[in-house]
Amino acid sequence: MTTPPVLQRNRRHTSPPRGDAGIVAVWMVFVIFIAAFLAAALVGTGVLVGARVHGYDLAQQAARAGAQQIDLATYRSSGVLRLDPARAATAAKQFLAAASATGTVTVTAARITVTATSHQPTPMLRPFGYPTVTVTATAAATPVTGPPP
Repeated sequence: MTTPPVLQRNRRHTSPPRGDAGIVAVWMVFVIFIAAFLAAALVGTGVLVGARVHGYDLAQQAARAGAQQIDLATYRSSGVLRLDPARAATAAKQFLAAASATGTVTVTAARITVTATSHQPTPMLRPFGYPTVTVTATAAATPVTGPPP
């Protein structure tokens, strides 16, 4: 028994063109590669921004730790609020050391300035050759009495 001519004609029209075979698979591989690259770039950028924020936070906290070291003798005798430079610098450096950071500390009678340097891990950038990023941030603090204004 032979197939009627109408069925043969329908079979010819339903077969895909031979020149486009596999193009969707190639296109999907390309799209997935671009999407993965963009996701890695986005997460990597987020990690870098987070590292900068963490570095600035370290500098602020170290400066605040130093600003708590006031010269009590002067404050009790004259009411003048000023820093004890040696103790303020030591407190700020100890805070940085406890946070696995390094830095420089500058102290005057009224202000402490801390420049903190830390190394933050960047797990998403490791495949691109950047396992860590070095962050340097500077913050300052002054001693105050009572609640902040």
